[in-house]
Amino acid sequence: MIFHDRRDAGEQLTAALQAYRGRRPYVLAIPRGGVVVGYEVARGLEAPLDVVVPRKLRAPHNPELAVGAVAHDGSVYLDDPLVASLGVDEAYLRRETETQLDEIRRRMVAYRGERPAPSLAGRAAIVVDDGLATGSTMIAGLRAVRGMSPEVLVAAIPVAPADTGARLRGEADEVISLHTPTLFYAVGQFYVNFDQVDDEEVVALLRRRERELTE
Repeated sequence: MIFHDRRDAGEQLTAALQAYRGRRPYVLAIPRGGVVVGYEVARGLEAPLDVVVPRKLRAPHNPELAVGAVAHDGSVYLDDPLVASLGVDEAYLRRETETQLDEIRRRMVAYRGERPAPSLAGRAAIVVDDGLATGSTMIAGLRAVRGMSPEVLVAAIPVAPADTGARLRGEADEVISLHTPTLFYAVGQFYVNFDQVDDEEVVALLRRRERELTE
């Protein structure tokens, strides 16, 4: 399965989420690319759209490798076997967590301004990204959203390795992944167009969805 772009992935994901249309869905997308997917899901389900902002915790000397992730409320997920195998100490993890929380705070202000956190009580919270590799950021995001007491918590992604999907099932009430490839190198390999998404596009999509709900 190859998605043309994130909009196409969002439209396909919406079709798989129709059971939640009547359950007061609220879409929370992981920036940046997840917001493009999430916008299509929110529009298709006639739901509000907001962001949850986790960041990966980078391994020492290898910033591309995630040893875990932290979300805006301080929710932390650690890949304990990887942390142990790399010998990552607590002092490094504290520093890295603070570094990522600083960036999360910047993004929260840039994307949301001073708007209060959404009320998820009695709602189906659907956390969306454009694809997952290790799933660390999604897990941290799910833990943050779980803390907001939704009626049901759903992880929805276009593509993720099978073992990552299995890991998410301990964090969400339902995991919907459209494609679980056997050979997985990077999320971008499953998209024809996987261009970078900038902060301006994220803000524009959030504002557009807000306007659509008031028209």
